[in-house]
Amino acid sequence: MLFQGKKLRNEMKYYLHMHDYISLRYKVSTMLVMDKNSLSVDGYGIRSLYFDGPHDHSLYDKNNGIFKREKYRIRIYNGSDAKITVERKSKYGEFVCKEAASISRDEYDAIMRKDYEPLAGKKEPLLIEFYSALAHRAFRPIVIVDYFREAYVYEPGNVRITFDKRLTAGVNSVDLFDPHLVQEEALLSAQTIMEVKFDDFLPDNIRKVVQPERHARSAISKYVICREVGMKHFKQ
Repeated sequence: MLFQGKKLRNEMKYYLHMHDYISLRYKVSTMLVMDKNSLSVDGYGIRSLYFDGPHDHSLYDKNNGIFKREKYRIRIYNGSDAKITVERKSKYGEFVCKEAASISRDEYDAIMRKDYEPLAGKKEPLLIEFYSALAHRAFRPIVIVDYFREAYVYEPGNVRITFDKRLTAGVNSVDLFDPHLVQEEALLSAQTIMEVKFDDFLPDNIRKVVQPERHARSAISKYVICREVGMKHFKQ
């Protein structure tokens, strides 16, 4: 689906109890292919640094159910700086759009020093707009979100089913590479977040396996969950 020149996808999120996760994991793994980036049967690690403006609009827009909202983040995988991406996730009601552009470790380090000039000459529209958010809209790093993702893909419908586990929030640092980062669990250990993403349709065979009608759909935001963890320790 195209909207204002952007490709939008459907995204459905659910909290799963451990028993439901184990059952669904088995069924999904027999039909879908595991994401090629997985390190093991448990998947791969994701760590994201989220940014927000001085009025916390990314936080409050989500909580207030604003139709059009967006979040900027810098993301790494498995603790490595081999791939660092700036991402913008935009929501339009029930639909999502994710844009991404790569940056180097030196550029990341400059951003953390509040030196945004390395982004000023970029050609990618996303990086130009991220530069504007940092330099002119006073966006700043606000919270680290860390979890392990088990992901499966299915080509028809461009389906992606993920199970996100061991969600933690960084509570003493906003540096993705801080070796002394302290993390606090943000979900009960028995909880898993399932996300079902697809383009225009969810194939019937996948729908029969996932059975979304059997689970309580939730407006889950890992960013908001981890911000609330941080707020217990610091006034942000």
